[in-house]
Amino acid sequence: MLLSMASNQQTRPGIGELAKDSARNRIGVVMGVVGGRVQMRPIGGGKEWDVMPDNVVAPSPREELSARLAIRNGNSRDGL
Repeated sequence: MLLSMASNQQTRPGIGELAKDSARNRIGVVMGVVGGRVQMRPIGGGKEWDVMPDNVVAPSPREELSARLAIRNGNSRDGL
């Protein structure tokens, strides 16, 4: 499910997808939209934060890989 279309025809990440909060330079998972703001959660779990829709962008392949590796490394340290 797409949140909206940008004027340059790029699609924004939908619910359940990885996204980047460009205002905070944070990667997270799109959880939903409440009150006109996008709710995102850290990919390893944790407290959601609100993001203005225009600040929700697809992460670069490098950013996505880095975020996924950080979670995997954390899980391996925790014995998961």
